[in-house]
Amino acid sequence: MYYIRFINKGATYLLICSFAAWFLISCMKEKDNNIPPVAQKLPKILEKHGHKRTDPYFWMAERDSPEVLKYLKAENDYTQAMMKHTETIQNSLFLEMKNRFKEDDSSAPVLDGTHYYYSRFEPQKEYPIIARKKESLQAAEEILLNVPELAQNHSYFQLGDYAVSPNETKMAYCIDTLSRRLYQIHFKDLENKTHYQEVIENCEAEVIWANDNKTIFYIRKDLTTLRTNRIYSHILGTNPADDKLVYEEKDETFSLGIDKTKSQKFILIIANSTTTSEYLLIDADNPSHQPTRFLPRSKDHLYQVDHINQTFYIITNQDSAQNFQLMTVSDKKYQTRSAWEIRIPHRKEVLLEGIELFDNHLVIQERLGGLTQIRIINEKNKQARNVTFTEPAYFVFIGSNPNANNPNLRLVYTSMTTPTTHFDYNLETNTRTVIKEQTVLGGFSKENYITERIFAEAKDGTKIPISLVYHKGFKRDGSAPCYLYGYGSYGYSLDASFSSIRISLLDRGFVYAIAHVRGGQEMGRYWYEDGKLQHKKNTFTDFIACAEHLIAQKYTSATKLCASGGSAGGLLMGAVANMKPEIFLAIVANVPFVDVVTTMLDESIPLTTGEYDEWGNPNNPKDYEYILSYSPYDNVVPQKYPNMLVITGYHDSQVQYWEPAKWVAKLRATKTDNNKLLFYINMDSGHSGSSGRFESLKEDALEYAFLLDLLHISK
Repeated sequence: MYYIRFINKGATYLLICSFAAWFLISCMKEKDNNIPPVAQKLPKILEKHGHKRTDPYFWMAERDSPEVLKYLKAENDYTQAMMKHTETIQNSLFLEMKNRFKEDDSSAPVLDGTHYYYSRFEPQKEYPIIARKKESLQAAEEILLNVPELAQNHSYFQLGDYAVSPNETKMAYCIDTLSRRLYQIHFKDLENKTHYQEVIENCEAEVIWANDNKTIFYIRKDLTTLRTNRIYSHILGTNPADDKLVYEEKDETFSLGIDKTKSQKFILIIANSTTTSEYLLIDADNPSHQPTRFLPRSKDHLYQVDHINQTFYIITNQDSAQNFQLMTVSDKKYQTRSAWEIRIPHRKEVLLEGIELFDNHLVIQERLGGLTQIRIINEKNKQARNVTFTEPAYFVFIGSNPNANNPNLRLVYTSMTTPTTHFDYNLETNTRTVIKEQTVLGGFSKENYITERIFAEAKDGTKIPISLVYHKGFKRDGSAPCYLYGYGSYGYSLDASFSSIRISLLDRGFVYAIAHVRGGQEMGRYWYEDGKLQHKKNTFTDFIACAEHLIAQKYTSATKLCASGGSAGGLLMGAVANMKPEIFLAIVANVPFVDVVTTMLDESIPLTTGEYDEWGNPNNPKDYEYILSYSPYDNVVPQKYPNMLVITGYHDSQVQYWEPAKWVAKLRATKTDNNKLLFYINMDSGHSGSSGRFESLKEDALEYAFLLDLLHISK
């Protein structure tokens, strides 16, 4: 202020006026940013089966229109303004989450052919380096891909599948730089360290090499629906425009995948719908041959195929095997269904999830009572043994085992207190060797936390498992905040696994709970069947039952219970917010699938036709009526809602950004409370959020800060 005394009065007056104007405009701008955006209503009548719906926010589906971008920016500005006072704790949360990561960490090495393959991080880098060592982990490192260099100049970067040729001299890899899951395939000569000129566009992130070391198989997507519908073969060094179409899937309810058998003798083309599958085989030694069907598709027949020692192994649900059975057949007779023999019969109480084939051993991954089990059968003497674990809630699964003659089985184990651990189980001696345990810095000790498994009772009497973790010293008196997470769709089992990010809640007194609701497959295939189509509401009422049980058992209270879910779990969040808002302090919905009726009537957008067997086809009046009865957007009513944070990605190919945008706008115009409703749109990301190792932690910090602020936890 000293210099003002040395200028004339007129200049001083002008300076004061200018400062006052600036201050007034700044205050008005800050005030405007604290006012929730009001979305324009342009009513559109949507009619189906003689029923009319009015959608006032249908216009938000106009991607890249100035009006839409203006509205999304206003929502981001509002969220930023409302969360500005939490910036300090957001930064603290981000740093403590980041500082739990070992900056120069690496993955567990996997022996494939003659090389050990692994990825590793360098300090301060968002992306890994892909590398290998020949024959020994003490050998010199060979860098295959420097992903930090590849990711330069991209606001989003995702490395998809990468595959090395059978002779280990060439490499194919997939990258996405937009977050629409449209990948480019690139090729590298590993001997002279140079890239091939050709690049294949608009693909799925899968590549499989034939045994000639020059032919690869890949999948192209329909650019409108993003359905994986065409398999091509490409010969290295040729123009991708000349690639051969190997197979095209005409049925819009099916999508395609590719794989290779454990024996390396067959390329697999996999056609899948929600309830039906079909496999086609290509001789990996003769990649120009036409594919042959393993077994023609038939309605509601799901099966998987692998091959070793001149034998096909088939996991199938045929013959009323709801939880699947394992069958075998000679590779000379596989098309003769009567030649199939039962190897492991169907068991009502055990879900057969997968197998791993070795020269002399068969490894089975199955699920009993909601927990995964590993069983090993010696193919020489047919003796079986289980790999056992003692924690009340955990997750174990078969890791990467590319070599059939390896004496060790790679398994991966984790629980809500045990960081992810890779270990080798010797198939002959039954001994375990830890290869790598996830490093968690910041003073973490798993002895400081307790995990347990409890059961809630659903409205129909079904017992719903809940996995819990909390810090030692927790008192079950209803005073603790609780974070309850759920999903419950597609038969995806939400297992009790470790998260270093979660420690930031546990150390602040939270109970963290996972509700294993129907629609997942934790308790067997019937668990999934009871949470889909005309039984979908079981998913929502199960979650509510879990929430009420946690309150009744004094793990938390309705004033401190926070719920979270993403994608189809976001649908769950939207449904329970409509059905039972009073039992939640807050709900976080990440990339939520909330406009179910409109989306499932639009065959031009991704996932719709392929998910009729999951949600139903609303072109059918019965399905239309049932979906309409729970669709979160259609069931917003004038009532009090919990505090809510909604997060999406502008480039999301799975759940289009306009679903949560419309939902938030309708909630704002309809709800009767003054609780917070914040909407954050990541304009650079898609369904999986920000790319990179640390960047995504900023959204986690935003979410946790939102909850801590509501609970008046300031540190």
